[in-house]
Amino acid sequence: MIIFLDESGDLGFDFKKPKTSKKFVITLLVCNSAECNVGFRKAVRRTLKKKLNHRGNGRVVQELKGIGTTLAAKSYFYRNLPTDGWRLYTVILNKERVYDTLQKPQSKKKLYNFLARFILEKIDLSIAAPAVTLITDRCKNREEIRDFNCYVANQLEALLPLNVPLNIYHERSHENAGLQAVDLFCWGIFRKYEAGDTEWYEMYQEAIAFETEYLR
Repeated sequence: MIIFLDESGDLGFDFKKPKTSKKFVITLLVCNSAECNVGFRKAVRRTLKKKLNHRGNGRVVQELKGIGTTLAAKSYFYRNLPTDGWRLYTVILNKERVYDTLQKPQSKKKLYNFLARFILEKIDLSIAAPAVTLITDRCKNREEIRDFNCYVANQLEALLPLNVPLNIYHERSHENAGLQAVDLFCWGIFRKYEAGDTEWYEMYQEAIAFETEYLR
């Protein structure tokens, strides 16, 4: 089982600032097999080649991103995905109801790790084999990576079969097609809750196995 994790929005709480989001979203893309993961890589590469880097475009785009990618390109990407073997899990944090103590800079890491654990626990890990691989964007510093890995491993250990190891990797999104894919999906969910824009979200809504708004 391969799990890709991404987030949209921010964990800032100064709502007077125009760019501070009201929601923060963490989304998981769960591929049940290596074949499914390969299918996502092919869909990402095909979309980049056919829709973003086609002849005469004049520039080279290295990765798909939720923001800036046209709806037509996203639709093409979705049509090229594997028809089964994957699901989405997502949690949407209503930041306006977060306790003041968790809004402090030193507490944001704990809040992020809690939300990641919360949504990871919604996956049925008892059927995962031969291993569970969690891949997230490499945007944390060394201390944050160490704390995240330790926290997630400790929390998920009881949910995994004894003979199934958990591997956690932090990779650059432009080098990992799965991270690019989950970024697209996460952005669509964020837009739904942040701005009421569901145009992209509605195309893949049926693939969402779990969706909830936390502190609604």
